[in-house]
Amino acid sequence: MPAFDLPAAELEHYRPDVREPPDFDEFWRDTLKEAAQTDVLASVRPEESGLRLTRTWDVTFRGFAGDPVRAWYSRPAGVREPLPAVVEYAGYGRGRGLPHERLTWVNAGYAHLLMDNRGQGDQYGNGGATPDPHASAPGGPGPAVRGLLDPRAYHYRRLITDAVRAVTAVRALPGVDAGRVAAVGNSQGGGLALAVAGLVPDLAAVLVTAPFLCGIRRALDLTDASPYGEIGAYLSVHRGVEEAAYRTLSYVEGVSFARRAAAPAHFGVGLRDTVCPPSGAYAAFNRYGELTGLDPRKEIHAYPYNGHEGGDAVQVRRQLDWLTAVLGLGPVSSQPG
Repeated sequence: MPAFDLPAAELEHYRPDVREPPDFDEFWRDTLKEAAQTDVLASVRPEESGLRLTRTWDVTFRGFAGDPVRAWYSRPAGVREPLPAVVEYAGYGRGRGLPHERLTWVNAGYAHLLMDNRGQGDQYGNGGATPDPHASAPGGPGPAVRGLLDPRAYHYRRLITDAVRAVTAVRALPGVDAGRVAAVGNSQGGGLALAVAGLVPDLAAVLVTAPFLCGIRRALDLTDASPYGEIGAYLSVHRGVEEAAYRTLSYVEGVSFARRAAAPAHFGVGLRDTVCPPSGAYAAFNRYGELTGLDPRKEIHAYPYNGHEGGDAVQVRRQLDWLTAVLGLGPVSSQPG
């Protein structure tokens, strides 16, 4: 796929206006306040994963409306001291899968919480275990359009709330240094991590690649690929509801969350990404932290000939090195024992 978005030189300075609803902050403050009325941890049970060097627990925490949300919590076996934690969010249509699937952050010496996506998990991967009991609002079958015409009923109001509560949950788990928690994700997971950065003021770091829900209106004009394509398909059938849909989407716009974020940030983007167009990532990056009065540490890595996979393992290695530096960790020991 050839490059189809703005030229790289324009992307580096791309700072679009954002149509924010006047009650954006109130909307999220009230939503999170309601969710916080219940204790966050529901259960923490040891899980046999077949891995000798990793210990894993099956965690259930209370997310939006107190609903149970599943997650895998893993940490290096035999390590007793509190560890910095990485909360990871999965991509669109994917659930938490199996506990031995995602080991990078554990092998790097972090505690790791992988959140399940409510009402997702059936499109690829190895499934999920968290239903969405509120998914009856009008909208199409895909999560991107569930409740699309009402911001209070929209799927991503619930999923973003779950993502924020996942940070609260990991801080309550044993063996976690609560002051050093990072949010990480690719695609939909990147959009969730960015939302968390805008809603959790004391987050230690955020790492996002090819984030979904950034520059939403432009993305709808550029691509028919899912998940944006699902929104376009819905609007092609339900003619005349565009403004209601755009209003709902304005409450989950990643650029708005980025403007409110203060944590150090690491971005990655493929310039030939037709799933989450690169202008969305650059819009979030270039406006990151502008409402905080601070100058957060941030960097972005672009991959000119890559699509939605971005830098893949090269990007992950950059993330590992960057997070080590940001959190002030020592180098990983190469000695046995």
